[in-house]
Amino acid sequence: MKSLWLDIGNTRLKYWVTENDQVLEHAAELHLQSPADLLLGLIQHFRHQQFSRVGISSVLDAENNLRIQMILAVLDIPIIFAKVHAEYAGLQCGYDVPSQLGIDRWLQVLAVAKPNENFCVIGCGTALTIDLVEGLQHLGGYILPNLYLQRDSLIQNTKGIKIPDSAFDNLKPGHNTVDAVHHGILLGLISTIDQIMHHSPKHLILTGGDANLFAKFLGHYQPQVEPDLLLKGLKHYVQLSSTLGRL
Repeated sequence: MKSLWLDIGNTRLKYWVTENDQVLEHAAELHLQSPADLLLGLIQHFRHQQFSRVGISSVLDAENNLRIQMILAVLDIPIIFAKVHAEYAGLQCGYDVPSQLGIDRWLQVLAVAKPNENFCVIGCGTALTIDLVEGLQHLGGYILPNLYLQRDSLIQNTKGIKIPDSAFDNLKPGHNTVDAVHHGILLGLISTIDQIMHHSPKHLILTGGDANLFAKFLGHYQPQVEPDLLLKGLKHYVQLSSTLGRL
């Protein structure tokens, strides 16, 4: 059975094409705030592939999701939008109002949660998201501005400082303004993760575009880098939906 899996985030559209649990095609593209337009460009490629279903994780609002659904309707196959549930296949959501939890974070937790195992799942994307899970209980988490959002905010609010693109390459004190800014922002985020990991034993999982960068400074936790954790969670969600009769 051939399936299409779409991850529509704040800045990128990623997709998998799978058949019999094998990934046949994998791509990620910037959508420049217009994911529907990007999808329109991909639909001709998709329509000849004889998919049996489409699974979607989308952080967009209802109006944009409707447009996505209308574009995909040409494929004439079931379209499944993943949703956050208070409980799903035994996994308990840690939010007071489950619908307020981002679907991306929920699917990342769903991808890894196991009875009797504790995880810290960090999404290193447009925001730095941190989710904690003990067994099948999601404990909630944290959201912080990522490296570049923090840098951009500092540039906008500090007169006279011009900061070019530069590598967040170490945690040493900076000997110029550029390094002081970059190293300080990185130190703040790494210190936050250290504080969270300090409280109880847990396995650290990193995903998202900056996962490998953060892994360099968190090696003492032996982090597991999962570039496509959300898509794995989405695939798991849809497979569980069939079993649970929730489609």
